[in-house]
Amino acid sequence: MTSTRTLDFDPIERAGELWGERIGDATAMRLATSIMRVQQMVLAALDTAVKPFGITFARYEVLVLLSFSRSGALPLSKVGERLMVHPTSVTNLIDRLEAQGLVTRTTDVADRRRILASLTAEGKRVLKQATAALNDIDFAVGTLDASDQEKAYDLLRSLRSADFES
Repeated sequence: MTSTRTLDFDPIERAGELWGERIGDATAMRLATSIMRVQQMVLAALDTAVKPFGITFARYEVLVLLSFSRSGALPLSKVGERLMVHPTSVTNLIDRLEAQGLVTRTTDVADRRRILASLTAEGKRVLKQATAALNDIDFAVGTLDASDQEKAYDLLRSLRSADFES
């Protein structure tokens, strides 16, 4: 991942210093801001890697999830639950993937109220190529060694599972 940073200082660190002077403890603010900035940087790199295949990283995640299903198809509600996204977002993603010929949408014969999504042969081909491209850039986290990647994953796991709505 290349940096386009032109500042001679870390803006998050500077914001933390000012926060500390004017508001109070900056620990949580710096961490949240750092997570958001890293998320933007990683997502930009991932989107760039899969762009040649006509998809975004969000669409890639759907393709991967569908490829992991035992039956080859998943209800749209399960896609949303597993990717932790709103049902409207799932519908939008599936609409775009279907328009590209990468997934099909069918009615579940066991429960006609449910809509299933499954990969097409073209979806499988794109998934394979996009996965190779993402592996080539170490999913944009290759600046951390494997041990640090595991530590970061473990630290972020508790945040992912937190109930922020309580």
